[in-house]
Amino acid sequence: MSDNGFSRRTFLKGASIAAAVTGGPAAAGELARARGPRTLAPGLHALALTVNGTRHELKAEPRTTLLDALRDTLDLTGTKKICDRGACGGCTVLLDGEPINACLTLAFDAEGREVKTIEGLAQGDALHPVQAAFVHCDAMQCGFCTPGFVMSAVACLARHATPSRETIAKELSGNLCRCGTYGRVIEAVERAAKPAQGAPR
Repeated sequence: MSDNGFSRRTFLKGASIAAAVTGGPAAAGELARARGPRTLAPGLHALALTVNGTRHELKAEPRTTLLDALRDTLDLTGTKKICDRGACGGCTVLLDGEPINACLTLAFDAEGREVKTIEGLAQGDALHPVQAAFVHCDAMQCGFCTPGFVMSAVACLARHATPSRETIAKELSGNLCRCGTYGRVIEAVERAAKPAQGAPR
């Protein structure tokens, strides 16, 4: 600390804020997180969410989960509400590329970040390789848990280009299938990981 009260910590904090202010939308998101959690009173507040590359402006209560905002406000019902307590993985979405339980994440905590849901994987009529592999391997029965498995599988393959069966099982261990289709799910992820990605074998 210098005589005028200016410290190295003060300098670094000021420099990071200046960089965020001049760095565009991504840096602005970093600035929001650097400031810490927002304090919001009860009632509706403006919220901007970027979901599948599209910015949505809505109003939500501070207690609104990302899951409820996606399903009830944005009508993106592919993300399933099953246990609503983070135990089944049915609500898995990607937040800045990482799989999270949308039921345990407040919608306001996703502001300034990139959310991807099952609806954002396909390109028109062309399925994502993981989706195509799930169809080919019949890796579903009732299908209710399938979106969560697919999103976890996409994240798994982003981290591991050619994962072993053990790695796949570990990466998808947070997702539950009450129909017991785990073997076919693992086969589907293995198939999507192949260079041909979904081509007939």
